[in-house]
Amino acid sequence: MEKVKKKIGSFSFWNWVTASIIFRLILIYFPKNLNLSSRPEVSTPLTSFRRLAEGYWLKQSFMSPYAGSMYHGSPLLLSLLGPLTINRIEGQPNHLLYSLVSVIADVVSAMLIRATGQNLRLAYLRSLESLDLVKQIEVSGDIAALIYLCNPFTIVACVGLSTSPIENMAVILCLYGACSRLIPLAAFGWVIATHLSLYPAILIIPVIFLLGCGPDSPPRKLFLQRHQQKEVLNQSKLPPRFSWGPVIHFAFWAFLWSVYVLVLCGISLKQFGGLWEMFKSTYGFILTVEDLSPNIGVLWYFFAEVFEFFRNFFLIVFHVNILFMILPLAIRLRHRPCYLAFVYVAICSMLKSYPSVGDSALYLGLLGWFVNELADMQFSLFLFCGYVGVSLLSPVMHNLWIWRGTGNANFYFATAMVYACLQIVLVVEGVSAMLNHDRKLRNLITGKPQDAKS
Repeated sequence: MEKVKKKIGSFSFWNWVTASIIFRLILIYFPKNLNLSSRPEVSTPLTSFRRLAEGYWLKQSFMSPYAGSMYHGSPLLLSLLGPLTINRIEGQPNHLLYSLVSVIADVVSAMLIRATGQNLRLAYLRSLESLDLVKQIEVSGDIAALIYLCNPFTIVACVGLSTSPIENMAVILCLYGACSRLIPLAAFGWVIATHLSLYPAILIIPVIFLLGCGPDSPPRKLFLQRHQQKEVLNQSKLPPRFSWGPVIHFAFWAFLWSVYVLVLCGISLKQFGGLWEMFKSTYGFILTVEDLSPNIGVLWYFFAEVFEFFRNFFLIVFHVNILFMILPLAIRLRHRPCYLAFVYVAICSMLKSYPSVGDSALYLGLLGWFVNELADMQFSLFLFCGYVGVSLLSPVMHNLWIWRGTGNANFYFATAMVYACLQIVLVVEGVSAMLNHDRKLRNLITGKPQDAKS
């Protein structure tokens, strides 16, 4: 019976995957792709297809791709995807090849999410068996993969010719490699993700926990409490202690990949200022928030209004704010590195300089890994309705401000503020629900009432 259910579930999963691919292709063949590539929610100065095409044109004209302050992405991305901005197939939509690359990136990301979710499920089942707890676990890998593939944010980022699918694939590749103990692959994903958008650098902490301790599991003290009750300490059933061997191995491969990437970038920009020009135009551009064009974040409006004298101070405040959250969350969620990675990605999506819906698509997909642990999360309906409302109102407010002239910047910024608040609620409630789940497991082991808070 279980085999039949698995076959039916697998068949249904591949049906949904096929339907999502077909839906993307239908949208790609729409006239001008619904003009999504010009939407500020989809394209940012870092992920814009038009800026990528401009940078490639400058490079083909023997000028620096960073001249004119248009392109601020990776020179490697320019070399790989740049030719697709000018190659066209007669009788087919413009930029069809580039769109197909985005579709492939989405599908690969979904498959990696699925495989990682299956690894997490097996690790979680083993943990529950060690605690003598039996629980039916949903196939979170399939759910997470479908959430990512069928998410409107993912579809819009793909059809809107954004580079977000490539960046998301690098992040997911890093987590998949770490969860599967494929250390060179994890190091490659982390280096590429950091190279493309800087913020994934903080994922080094959950990756270290994954390599040193293994995938997510209940806290180690729960296993000790359980075996103390039995008065028998079975070392084989305890989660492994932290091991520095895989971490050192990861550091070696990360260094190797970093050198390789920097050498390729140096060769690509040898005639245009070298690596310093790249660092100044990519990471420097991210950290200084030079471009104040509207997006779904809050920094553009804030720095448009702040006095120039205080600009550097608030730049430090906003960027250090991300760093301040790293250590407390790492201490509290060290036994759940994949969930810690989800929290870090969500926080970066909320506070980064140039956010887009592609960032939200990533952390919402990772959230699907934990459908079992977060089953009792509060405000789920409120968050769902909030995301839908912001998705509908944001284009309306932008239209009223830019095209109709009947509104102003506050109209659009209001939706950005609501969007940021929704992400805050999601992170806070998500972390609270995960800690409550661990507390329930402890209460089951110690025999305390289920509603106990300590």
